[in-house]
Amino acid sequence: MSLFLRLRRNQTLFRTLPRFRTIFSSSTTKVLETFNEQFEIGSRLITLETGKIARFANGAVVLGIDETKVLSTVCSAKGDAVRDFLPLTVDYQEKQFAQGLIPATYMRREGAPKERELLCGRIIDRPIRPLFPPGFYHEVQVLASVLSSDGKQDPDVLAANATSAALMLSDIPWGGPIGMIRIGRIHGQFIVNPTMDELSLSDLNLIYACTRDKTLMIDVQAREITEKDLESALRLAHPEAIKYIEPQIRLAAKAGKSKKEYKLSMLSDKTVEKVAKLAESSIEKVFTDPAYGKFERGEALENITQDVRKVFEEEGDEESLKVLPKAVDTVRKKVVRKRIIAEGFRLDGRHLNEVRPLYCESGILPMLHGSALFNRGDTQVLCTVTLGAPTDAQHLDSLVGPPTKRFMLHYSFPPFCINEVGKRGGLNRREVGHGTLAEKALLAVLPPEDDFPYTVRVNSEVMASDGSTSMATVCGGSMALMDAGIPVREHVAGVSVGLVTELDPSTGKITDYRILTDILGLEDHLGDIDFKIAGTRKGVTAIQLDMKPAGIPIDIVCECLEPARKARLHILDHMEQEVTVPRIKNDCTSPRLVTLKYSNDALRRLVGPMGVLKRKLEEETGARLSVGDGTLTIVAKNASVMERILEKIDFIVGREIEVGGTYKGVVTSVKEYGVFVELNGGQQGLLHISELSHEPVSQISDLVSVGQQLDVMCIGQDIRGNIKLSHKATLPSPGSFKTNVVAERSAASAKEKANIWAPVWNVPSTEEKSNSASELPIGSKHEASEAKSKSAASQIPVILIRSVAECDDEEKSNSVDLSSKGTTVNNGVQSNRKSKSRRSKNTADSPSSDSGPLPYKNVKVSKPSIQKADDKATVTAKDLKLGTEVTATVYQVCAHGLVLELGGGLRGMYRFKENNKSDFNIGDELRVVCSSFNSKGVPVLSLVDNE
Repeated sequence: MSLFLRLRRNQTLFRTLPRFRTIFSSSTTKVLETFNEQFEIGSRLITLETGKIARFANGAVVLGIDETKVLSTVCSAKGDAVRDFLPLTVDYQEKQFAQGLIPATYMRREGAPKERELLCGRIIDRPIRPLFPPGFYHEVQVLASVLSSDGKQDPDVLAANATSAALMLSDIPWGGPIGMIRIGRIHGQFIVNPTMDELSLSDLNLIYACTRDKTLMIDVQAREITEKDLESALRLAHPEAIKYIEPQIRLAAKAGKSKKEYKLSMLSDKTVEKVAKLAESSIEKVFTDPAYGKFERGEALENITQDVRKVFEEEGDEESLKVLPKAVDTVRKKVVRKRIIAEGFRLDGRHLNEVRPLYCESGILPMLHGSALFNRGDTQVLCTVTLGAPTDAQHLDSLVGPPTKRFMLHYSFPPFCINEVGKRGGLNRREVGHGTLAEKALLAVLPPEDDFPYTVRVNSEVMASDGSTSMATVCGGSMALMDAGIPVREHVAGVSVGLVTELDPSTGKITDYRILTDILGLEDHLGDIDFKIAGTRKGVTAIQLDMKPAGIPIDIVCECLEPARKARLHILDHMEQEVTVPRIKNDCTSPRLVTLKYSNDALRRLVGPMGVLKRKLEEETGARLSVGDGTLTIVAKNASVMERILEKIDFIVGREIEVGGTYKGVVTSVKEYGVFVELNGGQQGLLHISELSHEPVSQISDLVSVGQQLDVMCIGQDIRGNIKLSHKATLPSPGSFKTNVVAERSAASAKEKANIWAPVWNVPSTEEKSNSASELPIGSKHEASEAKSKSAASQIPVILIRSVAECDDEEKSNSVDLSSKGTTVNNGVQSNRKSKSRRSKNTADSPSSDSGPLPYKNVKVSKPSIQKADDKATVTAKDLKLGTEVTATVYQVCAHGLVLELGGGLRGMYRFKENNKSDFNIGDELRVVCSSFNSKGVPVLSLVDNE
């Protein structure tokens, strides 16, 4: 019975299961309703999507180009806060998951906003802020996040357009939409929506934002583009940016919310009229008196405000007291703008196109690498330059763009510059923005990294502010760079242009306007735009346009370019009177940079375990060491520091000992026949008793002792492979007041620039053998000339050192087996495998240019030129160079090549090519060219193609 009941229950369940499945699927499965818009700009497909992600936000849009997608959300506060400004916050985020990476930080998560994130936030903020209605003071937050990035498109422009679409979908009152576009130029051709690869080749990076008929924001980085070309780019950008507007309107019609009625904090006409009646005449007197300075004018205006406050307090007008500062500011703006439009005069009595008095001074802080003080009116900026090693470059953790930045400009706006009390915090959006603008302006004239490997930091300290401190930073920074001796092509100057307009009350259109050159801080506040333009005599290098009204016609924007150009040329004239070319600074403050080539084994010895030895050297000398793959970069504050660090490195790694060179050594062992002297790098040589002094020596211990430091000269090598040293060669000859010629030459060379040494081991290619470290001066407009490298065949061969213990053993055994100790090479020098590693000297004379103060050393590779040797002359190892053609005789035929007799006892080798072995006989004459040298110094030859 129980089995029967169970079967009936199962049958019932199976019969009802399809009905349950239907109910389950219909009640729980819900398809998200999404809305999309697709359109094309600059041959790239762009998508707008809403409804799938961040559905609880007031407005949320995902905008994508290819595989780059950006989410932008907007929200507004619920309450009605009492304030007199718009608390708009724009945050832009780039998290590492967008490119499939885990952050390399200790906590493995993103930290505080980076500079790039702050700058991208400003790019979004600047065009959307003017479109909020007057009196809308509710808190609004915009959060833009990069969801994925393919590295091809910069997400900043995408985030701005996504933000505009999100505001259109929300219930927040806003006068959009806007469109933002990026324009590049390669070989004179403008490119819409360029990729990051295209931007690296472009001489223009223009970001342009607008409404349907007005310009809202411009941001430009360029390489001296002319005003005419810039105007063409702006007029091209406007119709391209408008293409973003229609898709946003269509998307808002599908999925947008109805705009909410927010309470607007508007000034009543009655309050403004009362303030104007009480204070307009007094304000006009202050603004028409050019004798007032910034703080005197501010104090007089504050006194007027207090007088009006007293009247309202006596009348008991509480409503007017709440908005009194705003009402007084409205009256001030009306008075100033009316006088500028009607009379053409400004607050300080200047004409509309007049620049304030200028004062420039460079080298104000001699101990620094470079410094300059720039004054324009009451605005004062102090700029300094600091040079560092390539490893001092800033590391950038951004989704797009280069990983490092070697030129940095840091702008600081301390509270004392406007006579206020304030706290110094972290990164400030305004300071970051102003510093980046000046950095873009100066970057265009810096020498390329290959010619100038320094990392450069410009620090701008605002000492007094009365308008356009960022443009003053451009001028001061340019002068400081020249004072530091950096070979910038020419000066860069900047000026800020303002605009005052008069509107038709009924239509809101502009009926009259005036363009102001070099605006004051108050004119910036009371005017319509702040148009910062920087550049050289040739063209524009950076632009930043911000405005307060809801857009300006592009024709007026383009008209502002010419007054800015004239003012820029005027400022450049004054700057060039102070400094015209990079200064020559051969004093103790001139930094030095050296790039050396070593083997990785030598670098490991220099760095030490866990970098202990490297850090010790940096602490002892004050120099900075940067180790790369086969290279060592040294940065020192001056020549004396560079000398000390090079000397210490020589003693650690070792260097080549050449015949005729004078060196300092320490006596390590005293024998009856002479003393052993330890030279740098742990190398040792034998100083025979006959070479101690010009006078006969009977007892060596009477003259030298262990640990004593001696000046010795290398005079050759004995049959046992030991270096032969001489002390008497460094001493004056007896009975003569003249110093030894060789010693004098060595003393003179010691005063010259430090020699740079490179290793002789592991040199597989001809290029490495032709490397040389050349010291180049930083000059004005002269290119640093490339020093010619010395061929390995033309250098004096390296003398290899054997230890004292080995020499003692051989003296006792009196049996020397040269073949077992080393391998004889073509120059007759024995290579001892037990000897310590040492470096060969790869030096090149520095050019004689006197155009720059900061010599740096960089490895260059010179290509050998073909030289024909005289067939009848005897070829020696010293004469044979790369590219030399000679007639050789076959000395020996081997399995893989030939041994060729070059004459004078010099032999070389010729390798057979694969499947190309020909019949050669001993005595055959061949025309060959020296193509390289092997690791032992034997010349490698190639057949000359007579065709």
